[in-house]
Amino acid sequence: MSIKIDFNNMMSENIPQGITDAELTKTAAIANKAKAAVDSSRGLNMLGWTELPYNQTAVVKDINEYVKQIEDFCEYFVVLGIGGSALGAVALYNALKHTYYNELPKAKRKHPRFYCIDDADPERLNALFDIIEPQKTVFNVITKSGATSETMSQYLIVSDYLEQKLGANASKHIVATTSENSGNLIKIAKEKGYKTFFIPSSVGGRFSVLSPVGLLPAAAIGIDIAALLNGAKDMDRICQNSDFKNNPALICATLMYLAYQNGANISVMMPYSYGLKTVSDWYCQLWGESLGKAVNRLGEKINVGQTPVKALGVTDQHSQIQLYVEGPSDKVVTFIRVEKFRSEVTIPNGCEAYPDVNFLCGHSLGELTNVEQAATEYALKKAGKMNYTITLNTIDEYNLGSLLYFFQMQTAYIGEFFNINAYNQPGVEEGKNAAYALLGRHGYENKASEISQSGKDIKYIIEI
Repeated sequence: MSIKIDFNNMMSENIPQGITDAELTKTAAIANKAKAAVDSSRGLNMLGWTELPYNQTAVVKDINEYVKQIEDFCEYFVVLGIGGSALGAVALYNALKHTYYNELPKAKRKHPRFYCIDDADPERLNALFDIIEPQKTVFNVITKSGATSETMSQYLIVSDYLEQKLGANASKHIVATTSENSGNLIKIAKEKGYKTFFIPSSVGGRFSVLSPVGLLPAAAIGIDIAALLNGAKDMDRICQNSDFKNNPALICATLMYLAYQNGANISVMMPYSYGLKTVSDWYCQLWGESLGKAVNRLGEKINVGQTPVKALGVTDQHSQIQLYVEGPSDKVVTFIRVEKFRSEVTIPNGCEAYPDVNFLCGHSLGELTNVEQAATEYALKKAGKMNYTITLNTIDEYNLGSLLYFFQMQTAYIGEFFNINAYNQPGVEEGKNAAYALLGRHGYENKASEISQSGKDIKYIIEI
């Protein structure tokens, strides 16, 4: 493996309010029970994601063959999705492709431009129509249920747009990623003749990045999806270690659980690489939606969960770090550090008359970035604030697959610590149902009545 995890700054030897070896030892039994629970459910219920590194040989072949079929005409590959149907693909794109990939000429880019519409903002979709050419575009509609309001609204608009522009040829410009056996989208895809890829029934959206949800868009823009899965596979094998201190996801879940018990109810994800910025977005959904639960499996009200927060080094050293260093001790900061950047820039000599500028000369930007990460880590340590660092030797498909799988496994383990269902989202469903009611969907009349009766008191509204 090419990943190192340093959790010295979670421990009481370095952070007075940190975790003691005695606490770790005392929690070992709970950790082992959590691992046993995950192990016993592999591939079952909603843990189908644990088998994705192993059971997709045919899927990878099908995806790669489809990508070859569209490469002659596809200049724009557009994902239509939201939440787990979009965040993983965007994270893969930003991490593994050139920072200005879409602006590169085709000779350097070699693959379609990539866009993702993951909301219902009309201006954003209209702006996309201003820059794409319909005859050169493939839209990947991603929704497992085929009932996601935002995504199906996008689909209705796009399918109408393509049929107006391309007529009978419209169908080859839409590919559907959905459930194989249920939902609206698979029925529509069969009626229209769209190419389809399937989300396993036992894989939920926020755990789907290593399924066709993330793999198809990744392959379309030239990412080696087999290497992604190999990285995940090797991380999974390491996470099968029965010694919880040598199981990276289990020991980090244990540390985060203990930190939470000690009042650290915020998890800050802070990569020191612009390419990993949207990995933080993906992590925030994974962590927040999986662990924020009102009740445990016994039906007891617990209102548990760490709040995930995203930050970016070095950018947010100049905004958020002041709070993290001198504010409340209610956070754990997870740094992601890159040992070797894929390209480098050396700071040239200059400003000799200004020593407080000239000292930078001869250093590289990668060195500066990593020094700033180490300096921020030191400032947090000095202030007694818990943090740990994940170091990748470089950003590539193998390492990214390993990293994403690590976070998924860590999430699964800590869900067992809390004895919650980490795979449902009743809070999200409440909002969805309210939206259905407000839009007049049949069957939601009672919810609409409930909403209207809840009302808003006019005396607490200010109009300016």
